[in-house]
Amino acid sequence: VQLVESGGGSVQPGESLTLSCVVSGVNLEYYAFTWLRQAAGKEREGVVCASNSNGDNKKYYVDSLKGRFTVSRDDAKNTVYLQMNDLKPEDTAVYYCATIISNYCAGYQDPKWAEFWGRGTQVTVSS
Repeated sequence: VQLVESGGGSVQPGESLTLSCVVSGVNLEYYAFTWLRQAAGKEREGVVCASNSNGDNKKYYVDSLKGRFTVSRDDAKNTVYLQMNDLKPEDTAVYYCATIISNYCAGYQDPKWAEFWGRGTQVTVSS
């Protein structure tokens, strides 16, 4: 199983980025996916999750990111996306894509429930 993130970069506050996670080695429809991030000096945390049809097919967001971040998945393209709008300096982090054990995204905020990981992509928000 391989997950490869892309789309990170350096942007100014208020700008947008879309991260992509291309998945190979598994059939995407059997997995729920989470995006986690780790800021310098902080613990890794899950911020969004997209469940699958074996779960409830819903999207989950931490409260602080609702309205700014959008997770989506295109199973036909083996790709999971994270659209990030109105970026803030506190969004600066390495962003990781991962499968999660629960089809319903249970526990997505805790990295211990992630199973297969990508290597991450850096997002820097600074003026």
